[in-house]
Amino acid sequence: MAASASSANHILSPPSPSFPSPPPPPSTTKFSHLSFLNSSSSSSFASNISFPNLSHSLILRSQQPPLFITNAALKTAESLNISLSKTIDPTHITSTTKPTILVSEKLGEAGLDLLRTFGDVQCLYDLSPEQLCKEISKFDALIVRSGTKVSRQVFEAANGRLKVVGRAGVGIDNVDLQAATELGCLVVNAPTANTIAAAEHAIALLASMARNVAQSDASVKSGKWQRTKYIGVSLVGKTLAVMGFGKVGSEVARRAKGLGMNVISHDPYAPADRARAIGVDLVSFDEAISTADFISLHMPLTPATSKVFNDDTFAKMKKGARIINVARGGVIDEDALVRALESGVVSQAALDVFSKEPPTQDSKLLQFENVTLTPHLGASTKEAQEGVAIEIAEAVVGALRGELSATAVNAPMVPAEVLSQLAPYVLLAEKLGRLAVQLVAGGDGIKSVKVAYRSARDPDDLDTRLLRAMIIKGIIEPISSSFVNLVNADFTAKQKGLRISEERVLVDSSPENPIDSIQVQISNTESKFASAESEHGNVSIEGRVKYGMPHLTRVGSFSVDVSLEGNLILCCQVDQPGMIGRVGNILGEQNCNVSFMSVGRTVKRTKAIMAIGVDEEPDKNTLKKIGEVPAIEEFVFLKL
Repeated sequence: MAASASSANHILSPPSPSFPSPPPPPSTTKFSHLSFLNSSSSSSFASNISFPNLSHSLILRSQQPPLFITNAALKTAESLNISLSKTIDPTHITSTTKPTILVSEKLGEAGLDLLRTFGDVQCLYDLSPEQLCKEISKFDALIVRSGTKVSRQVFEAANGRLKVVGRAGVGIDNVDLQAATELGCLVVNAPTANTIAAAEHAIALLASMARNVAQSDASVKSGKWQRTKYIGVSLVGKTLAVMGFGKVGSEVARRAKGLGMNVISHDPYAPADRARAIGVDLVSFDEAISTADFISLHMPLTPATSKVFNDDTFAKMKKGARIINVARGGVIDEDALVRALESGVVSQAALDVFSKEPPTQDSKLLQFENVTLTPHLGASTKEAQEGVAIEIAEAVVGALRGELSATAVNAPMVPAEVLSQLAPYVLLAEKLGRLAVQLVAGGDGIKSVKVAYRSARDPDDLDTRLLRAMIIKGIIEPISSSFVNLVNADFTAKQKGLRISEERVLVDSSPENPIDSIQVQISNTESKFASAESEHGNVSIEGRVKYGMPHLTRVGSFSVDVSLEGNLILCCQVDQPGMIGRVGNILGEQNCNVSFMSVGRTVKRTKAIMAIGVDEEPDKNTLKKIGEVPAIEEFVFLKL
C-alpha cells in the first residue's frame, strides 16, 4: 500500500547503502507492514530505514531502561509523569547506579557536599593530560577550573560516557567546545557567582594603579618614604573604556560611574538600551581605545579576540593610557604590551591574568615597577568561591538529571521562563519525530524534513531551537546507533545528511500558548502507511498540546485525536458501522487493554483512519487478525 513520495524540494544527500530486504508480508491480501514479525525480541524490531552515509544495519529500540541522564531538556516531563527514553549508553549506567563525578581542581566544600548527595565524587587534583585521558572513561561528569585542559583527546578517551563538563567559572577557553558538541557532551559554566568578585577586583586594580598603592607599599616596607615619587591621578572625570559589556563589564561600569568616571564601552553584542540605562555609551573599538584614559578588559578569549591588544591597537591609544585585565590573558599580546610600556604609550598596567599562568620568571612584565600583577584573583573571595562551587554543582547535577542548565555553553540558551512554556511542546516534538520515522518504509533513506510551527505569536518571538533539536532526536535515535541530545542534535543531523527546514506560520489562536501545533513532514521517501502521505506525497503528521499532554491531531489528510503515549495502532478502513467493535473484540480476546480509540474521516462513508491506543504490545497473531478484517485496507503498529 506504500506509495512513492513526490520529488523533494530540499537538497538531496548521497545515496544510502543497501540494506537487507524487509521480511515478506503475511499471507493475506493486504500488506500488514509488520516489519518486526521476524525479530528475535519482542521489545525491538528491525527497520530498513536508513540515513545517507550510514553503513550498518539499524535497529529500532522501542524502549530503554529509565536511566538517570539525558541532555534533552526534559525536566518538566517529570511533572507530567511521563517515562522518557534517555540518551546514554545503558551498558555504562543503570537506573540503580549513581553517576560518577570527577573534580580535577579544588572546589568549595559546599559544592562538593551537593555533588555527593547525588553521585559518587572523586577529587583527583594535578592530573597530567595523559592521566586525565586514562581516568576519564570512568566518569559521567567532569568539573574543572581554568587549570585543566579538556581537549578533544579527553572527550574521545571518554568513549561516550562523559555527559557533562562543568567549568567552575566563566571562561571556557580551556574546553574544546567543538569536540564536546560533536560527541554530545554538555558544557556548563558558572558565570554569575563570581561576577561581583571579578568586578570588585577590577575596581581594586583600577584604584590601586591610579594611586600607586602596590608600589608605595613595597617602598615603605623597604624603609623608604617617597611621597613625591608616587603621586597618582584622580579617577573623577577620567574616561574608562569597558571592553566587553557582559556581566562583569557592566558591573565594573556601574561602580566606575559611582566613582565619578565617564564610562564608554565597546561590545558588538550588547544592547544599547541596557548600556544607556546605567549611563554608558556604546562606541566603536577604535573610538574606545583612542579616547580612554583607563581601559578595562572584560572580553572572552576567542579566535577573534586572541591578542586583539597588539602593536596596532596600542598605537591607537591615547599616550599615557592605563590598562586593566581581569578577563583572559590571551587577549593581550604580552610582548606588544612590553613595547608599549617601554615607549610610554601605556603608562601603567594592572594584570590579573596571563597568557601562561603563572608567568615565567624571565617575563619582562615582572620587571616593570609600573605594572601591578596579581595571581588570577578575580574570583578569589570567600563568597565567590562558595557561590561558584554551588552554582557549578547545581548545573552539573541538573544536567545529569536531564535538565537543561541555564548556563549551558554549547546548547541553545533558552531562558527559564521560555523553557517553562515550551516544556510540553518539547515532549510533543520528540514524539512526533519518533512517530514520523516509524511511518517511513525505507527506500533511499531520510534526507529531508520540514517542520512547520503554527503560532499566534510573531515568528521573531518564537525560539524553536530546542524543539528542532528534539525532533531531530526523535527521528535519528530510533533508527541509528547514535545517541542524540540537545547538544549534538544539529551536528548529528548534518553528519547523517539530514536536511531540516523550518517554517513559522502565524495563525489566529490564543497568544498565551507559544505554539498552536507542530507539523512534521518527511520528503522524498516511501511510507509504510500510505494514508500518512499528504497530497504532495510527503509523510505528514501534526500534533498539539491538549490538557498539558502531547496529542496527535492529523495523519496525512485525516484528522485524529490521539494522546501520544504507550502504543498506537493506525488503521485505514472503509467508513462503515461496527469497525470499532470488531477491532476492540480482537484486542479484548487477547487481553490487550485499549486506552483510547479515535476515528477521523474526510468524507462520510468513504475512508477513515482509526487510531487505537493500547497499553500492551499485541502479539503478531493479534495484529494479523486486525489486518484480516475485510474493511481494513492497511494498518501499522507504532511504539511511542
